[in-house]
Amino acid sequence: MTEHSADLVLLGGGSGGYATALRAAELGRSVVVVEKDKLGGTCLHRGCVPTKALLHAAEVMDHVRDAAAVGVNAAVEGVDVTRLTAYREGIVAKKYAGLTALLTSRGITVVAGEGRLTADGDVRVGDDLYRGTDVVLATGSAPRTIGAAPVGRRILTSEEALTLDEVPARVVILGGGVIGVEFASLWRSFGAEVTVVEALDRLLPTEDDAVSKALARAFRKRGIASRLGARVVTTEQSDDAVTVTLDDGSALTADRLLVAVGRRPLTEGIGLDEAGVATESGFVTTDADGRTTVPHVWAVGDIVPGLQLAHRAFQQGIRVAEVIAGQAGPAVAESTTPRVTYSRPEAASVGLTEAQAREAHGDRVSVYEYNLAGNAKSEIIGTAGMVKVVRETDGPILGVHLVGDRVGELITEGQLAVGWEAHPEDIAPFVHAHPTQSEALGEAFLALAGKPLHAV
Repeated sequence: MTEHSADLVLLGGGSGGYATALRAAELGRSVVVVEKDKLGGTCLHRGCVPTKALLHAAEVMDHVRDAAAVGVNAAVEGVDVTRLTAYREGIVAKKYAGLTALLTSRGITVVAGEGRLTADGDVRVGDDLYRGTDVVLATGSAPRTIGAAPVGRRILTSEEALTLDEVPARVVILGGGVIGVEFASLWRSFGAEVTVVEALDRLLPTEDDAVSKALARAFRKRGIASRLGARVVTTEQSDDAVTVTLDDGSALTADRLLVAVGRRPLTEGIGLDEAGVATESGFVTTDADGRTTVPHVWAVGDIVPGLQLAHRAFQQGIRVAEVIAGQAGPAVAESTTPRVTYSRPEAASVGLTEAQAREAHGDRVSVYEYNLAGNAKSEIIGTAGMVKVVRETDGPILGVHLVGDRVGELITEGQLAVGWEAHPEDIAPFVHAHPTQSEALGEAFLALAGKPLHAV
């Protein structure tokens, strides 16, 4: 057995792991990253990046399909899956090469292999032992499955869906959350008949009710069917189809069934019990700074309860590296973490929903919605949607919620407003460039400040 030592040993090189490593190296620490797959993790290789590449291709297809409306003669001839795959994989390969080079340039050691925490709080990889003054767990997550829909010939998770060599003609998607909605959007753009089955009573059930309603309207207009308040009872797969039976007795038949019911933390088999690291429902228990119940063992990313988002993991990794180095700073707040669903139209939000705000502040809540129909740039690019801003009456902005093409690019302004506890009166004097979609946010702030311009 060979022993190695470093200031910091990371178990997992995904979003949270490599962010921790980069910041720790920047702060002068020696760092070892143990990764059993590839640096970048799910986000880079099987999640955020490849799915957004497909969504962009789907958006291009929609624009070509609608080109005549703006006076451009163009026609959609179909999807070349081979070239689409090459485009997606090319982007991932470039980002992977860049990330690998970045870690190398910082002097970070990357160990390829499956690591496991020992009873002494070290990390064992095969016959090698890596001792760290501190150890950070960042093993990420994987798609959840359900017993009624076992993955097989015709039943997929998001990871298998990315490897399909065809566009299915008919798809049923189990789950109306972010992943389900994004795949529904891209497959519909590629020409598939899509039905979303969601157990709760609306799409994107964790978002503001106005966001769910706006997205549902847009999906109906696009011909995406939704079965809300419905649960899958059984599924039956054959060589060429899958039949889904719902709890109301109805049945749906499709070429593929996508199971998109969330993600589970990858914490089994990594030695948490032996090391004494406490967990709850598979998630690692930590304090606000990422400390586990074992001294000098930390955790970041999807294995920590809360939003399972790459950018949350990035920030948690930075925070942990700084706390280990003795630097003070604010903990990562869920309330100021932006959330984006990259469907068409997009949904983006930060802060409290109206319901959450009313639960916290009672009647001292004011809300304004601005329809994108009044925004020139939204009209130019052909999108519908809305901006909704929630504030404490005579107080700060509590939440910002957006629906429309490209609104994910606007949510940072909302994040600043919520994070800095700004009042609409503070922001109303700021000038938004014309014509831009950002003006829609400006209009909402103006209205809540009592001086609407292009709004009633």
